[in-house]
Amino acid sequence: MSQPISRDEVAHVAKLALLDVSDADIDRFTGQLAAVLEHARDVEALDVSSVEPTHHPFGLTNVMRPDVVADSLDRSEVLAQAPAVEDDRFKVPPALGEEQ
Repeated sequence: MSQPISRDEVAHVAKLALLDVSDADIDRFTGQLAAVLEHARDVEALDVSSVEPTHHPFGLTNVMRPDVVADSLDRSEVLAQAPAVEDDRFKVPPALGEEQ
């Protein structure tokens, strides 16, 4: 079986993707990509003319429950158990270098 992709093509794609790939990796990836392309060729060769197109193999329907108003937790009780509170809200550590 000849490889459907050459070592030079793999190196070229790696360069286009700005990947720093060693010679050993290029050799390994060439074989792996060849196997993937061979499998794709096998799938492409299948006769699917009698198979109806589908967007999903299983018939799915959304299962929704009615939106019912219910009692919620007491705000002051919840905030009393929080590690830090500020202005009647949870206080969380700064993110992304924000100042406190």
